[in-house]
Amino acid sequence: MTEDKKPDNVVFNTTTQKYDASLKPYATSVGAPVITTTDTIAWKNRSINKINHKVATKYLELKAEYDKMMQDFEYNKIIFEAKFTFEPIIGQIYHLYKRENGESFLSIIAPEECDFNSLGNFYLNVDQIWEKII
Repeated sequence: MTEDKKPDNVVFNTTTQKYDASLKPYATSVGAPVITTTDTIAWKNRSINKINHKVATKYLELKAEYDKMMQDFEYNKIIFEAKFTFEPIIGQIYHLYKRENGESFLSIIAPEECDFNSLGNFYLNVDQIWEKII
């Protein structure tokens, strides 16, 4: 049995033995509207730039937070290794100094009231973490 040849512009499905041009997701005749693909390159590039900017910004925020945390850690380490003969009170400001022999000590005496080599002024917060103040 030979199949009848149909012209190119006629869409005949040999499996179902029906004409199904209206069911196709693409144009099947010369008079059909042109189907063009959407150019997504510009959208992709904008999205890539946005996500790159967002990630870079978040990275810088996290890095700044990490750097501050490490600086706070170093200050706390120095203070806890310093000599002092009193129990610091939460909410008070103390002053860290360095002696000529390199030993550090914590004092309640402000830098304006003495001649010691000041390393900074510190505040003991409620979490018992030392915060450097100006």
